[in-house]
Amino acid sequence: QVQLEESGGGLVQAGGSLRLSCAASGRTFSRYDMGWFRQAPGKEREFVAAISWSGGSTYYSDSVKGRFTISRDNAKNTVYLQMSSLEPEDTAVYYCAAGSGGGVSRYLYDYDYWGQGTQVTVSS
Repeated sequence: QVQLEESGGGLVQAGGSLRLSCAASGRTFSRYDMGWFRQAPGKEREFVAAISWSGGSTYYSDSVKGRFTISRDNAKNTVYLQMSSLEPEDTAVYYCAAGSGGGVSRYLYDYDYWGQGTQVTVSS
């Protein structure tokens, strides 16, 4: 069982930066691949980025590649999403998720545990 809690969201102007954190409970965090997803009002939840259990592999959606960076610190049971050059289209609730067995995946069904989300709002 893994419990996830996101933090770091807020209001930022276009072109600005934010760093999201996702703290995980449990001693097995390092066994899980981790992902970040987001959901804008009226839209489906979409993949943003993922990182393997070791941190050795990462995967990004085309819409954030080159602007966002996912990383993890297994000693702190935390995964991060550094977001730069933010655009109004990045406005959404951001969720972290933990999965095992699916690898570095873009698919929601490969993730077993989800956080409650943190709101990111980018003003133009």
